[in-house]
Amino acid sequence: MNTQDAKRVLETALICAQQPLTLREMRVLFADEIGADSLRTLLDELCRDWDGRGVELVTVASGWRFQSRPELREYLDRLNPEKPRRYSRAVMETLAIIAYRQPVTRGDIEDIRGVVVSTEIIKQLEDRSWIEVIGHREAPGRPALYATTTQFLDDLGLASLEQLPALELTGSDQAEALAQVAQASLLDEEAVQEPGAADPQVAAAAEESPGVPVPELAAGHEPASEPAPPAPESEATDKVQSDA
Repeated sequence: MNTQDAKRVLETALICAQQPLTLREMRVLFADEIGADSLRTLLDELCRDWDGRGVELVTVASGWRFQSRPELREYLDRLNPEKPRRYSRAVMETLAIIAYRQPVTRGDIEDIRGVVVSTEIIKQLEDRSWIEVIGHREAPGRPALYATTTQFLDDLGLASLEQLPALELTGSDQAEALAQVAQASLLDEEAVQEPGAADPQVAAAAEESPGVPVPELAAGHEPASEPAPPAPESEATDKVQSDA
């Protein structure tokens, strides 16, 4: 098979795939007759072939995929005008802390935020497949250690955690950075604007924690279709809000 035909096969498979394709899966297309290095060369050529068009070929944590370019997002969103799911500031702050401090326990998150982390917050993030338990800390009670998932990276359009924005904020600026995460439409979602200023306990705790800037959004990402878990009627600490 010549190079042009091989590129056509790759291009077709990537466009038709429901999920990102790994190099192993792409080698199956050619019955393992094309090696990984040759595949990478073909993929690089495909990236150049699509340069300047409305769709781009990118690599994310779970493989390669085609996605729309960020500058075209506002036009594509007009095809799906439904109101996006809403998450609370507490959910977004918890996700940001896990992303930058992983692996962490609920106790670690509570030390940083200065308030108790409700079970509902953790459940929402787990149901969205953004975080998972990767082990347990050797401490009394063996608390679960949480980390972000490959799905989290895919939704942000990242190949690895090293591509998260660098942390440069210090002191009280870190509390503001956490607030930005809560206010940003992270992963095609709209964070709930909680009334009032940020909790002073969060600001104080943030002086001992890293700042969390807003990550870039992944173009072409489709939000999951499953409904959000119902919010509890009352919560002793953070109230989690979500719209189906």
